[in-house]
Amino acid sequence: MDFKITPKLLLLRQKYPLEMKVCMSLNRITFWHRKYQGNVYVAFSGGKDSTVLLHLVRTLYPDVPAVFVNTGLEYPEIVDFVKDTESVVSLRPKMNFREVIRKYGYPVISKKVARAIRGLQNSNTSLRERNKLMYGDERGSFGKLPIKWRFLIDAPFKMSEQCCEVLKLRPVRSYYKETQRAAFIGTMACDSDYRKQTYIKHGCYLVDRKIPTCTPMGFWLQQDIWDYIKKYKLNYSSIYNKGVSHTGCIFCCFGIHLEKQPNRFDLMKVTHPKLYNYCMNKLGIRKILDYIGVRGCKSQLVCNALENCENDVINEIISDL
Repeated sequence: MDFKITPKLLLLRQKYPLEMKVCMSLNRITFWHRKYQGNVYVAFSGGKDSTVLLHLVRTLYPDVPAVFVNTGLEYPEIVDFVKDTESVVSLRPKMNFREVIRKYGYPVISKKVARAIRGLQNSNTSLRERNKLMYGDERGSFGKLPIKWRFLIDAPFKMSEQCCEVLKLRPVRSYYKETQRAAFIGTMACDSDYRKQTYIKHGCYLVDRKIPTCTPMGFWLQQDIWDYIKKYKLNYSSIYNKGVSHTGCIFCCFGIHLEKQPNRFDLMKVTHPKLYNYCMNKLGIRKILDYIGVRGCKSQLVCNALENCENDVINEIISDL
């Protein structure tokens, strides 16, 4: 098991050379595989991080299955890449995204904010819970909805964090219930502050989860992923050659307010115009973005420059905006 992790130790590990990180990750993979007597799987999204993770795991254990949750919210290039990957178990949720947003609401701002808004928009929420969401509790501001987002309580649409629960977690939990396989996932501390704090608290082993989980690349950086892909000449989804860096759920609005133009939807308008039209006009994402003050990229010059560009050129354009 990992020793006690501190922010200083995490920073030190993140500065290690790639070769050392690979050795450390392989050691953690070996430990986890032995702990569960080989009854494990790799959570495989088809993205670059899980592609590297799958290669690491199968370097040692070629027969470990990859599990892909086909939510219907993946880019077609991701789905095609998954289909070309060996030994992938594909899971499907019982509801689609359209059904989820109708029943629960849209994923907007962040999981924390959406969870609070869902509670405040629900007339069945108790007064005690409403006060907690509005003003905090004995622990202070824990769980409190930030003042700047309170206007969303009266929004003409529902908000919720339940999409991830319904579309991803439930199918995976059903798989675990059936197989009892522990998981390898490719999350890293550098992905977000939440994942950083999780790594500091647990290290690479999360044994107290409903599904025991190992994050053997928790101390890697994004540059390590690309360096590994280059070094081992790995195939990866062609979506990255179109300037798309966010390959999660393509219609998700979490964090969109923090992105510079052109944001993920601006890129989608160029790379996947049919998907863009569907999410904006059929799913109602346009009204969500308008309501929270996110404006699309108006520069036709930028849109023209994005068309048919390679990944490095697109990133250069974006960095200049």
